Amino acid sequence: MIAGAALYTRAQEPNRPRITGISKVALYVSDLDNARLYYCGFLGYDQADPGGRTVPPAIAVRINDHQVIELIPQPRPGDRLAYLSLETDDAVALRRELASKGVAVPTDVVHSPDGTVSFRIMDPDGHVLEFAQQTVPANRSSKPFPSTRVAARLSHAGILVSSVTASLRFYHDLLGFRETWRGSRNGRELSWVNLKLPDGDDYLEFMLYSKLPPPAGRGKEHHICLEAPDVAAVEAELKSRPLPAGCKPTTELKTGVNGKRQINTYDPDGTRVEVMEPKPADGKPVPPSPAPAPHGEPLLPELLHSRAADGVPAP
Repeated sequence: MIAGAALYTRAQEPNRPRITGISKVALYVSDLDNARLYYCGFLGYDQADPGGRTVPPAIAVRINDHQVIELIPQPRPGDRLAYLSLETDDAVALRRELASKGVAVPTDVVHSPDGTVSFRIMDPDGHVLEFAQQTVPANRSSKPFPSTRVAARLSHAGILVSSVTASLRFYHDLLGFRETWRGSRNGRELSWVNLKLPDGDDYLEFMLYSKLPPPAGRGKEHHICLEAPDVAAVEAELKSRPLPAGCKPTTELKTGVNGKRQINTYDPDGTRVEVMEPKPADGKPVPPSPAPAPHGEPLLPELLHSRAADGVPAP
């Protein structure tokens, strides 16, 4: 729950602890064994060592030394996005600063057995955000990463957003995220807004909507993106691997509105896993869309000014 959202001011970056990357995307799954077949068998990852902050029977799938996908059993249908975990260099100070700016925070941080210090809050749409300070890389292990993994980095996570204004006040003005791009499927209405974390290259993708999908139908919007240098090679490899029961077929390779080549695959519960190249196929960045937000929602003058300071053209 967030207090006083309309009163937020832009974060004072010199005093704000660093927020460096997406360390975890936690997903609810209806069948843990089938989900393991998808993420470990089909996508080629392996499980992180037991312990730390992952409580059995949940498991963590290693993407790299700093990123995992956590799979949490939840048989009933519903929204499969459990929470996002963002890495910070000082969880104690960040909790204190957010409290001073009117955000509802827990009374203290949580100290986990692996040395992680963390706390959780909610954004304007009720998405649970965890801020975690790791004393050692979360997935450091003596065993190498498997050669079968389709990508070595999780570049972004997509979340449904009902109000561009409220979400930009929270992520941009309060937390210090930087808007990098916005796009439209049809040129008439804004579909996506990308915001890079304040102190890293990972980003969140706002998925805008005119009508909110039902909880059990949000797997396309609440998604993760794996970054790969050659998506055509990933596509060919995935075609050679058996698809677990219940999964929709992987889409054909295409170039997206952002100019980047990509494919989409879906886990057994319908959560979308996008595999995308880091740069536009022709090497030319696609300019941001000037389309208005859904419902004709206006951006407040101070928001337009703050994004102009980031070098983002006003819509």
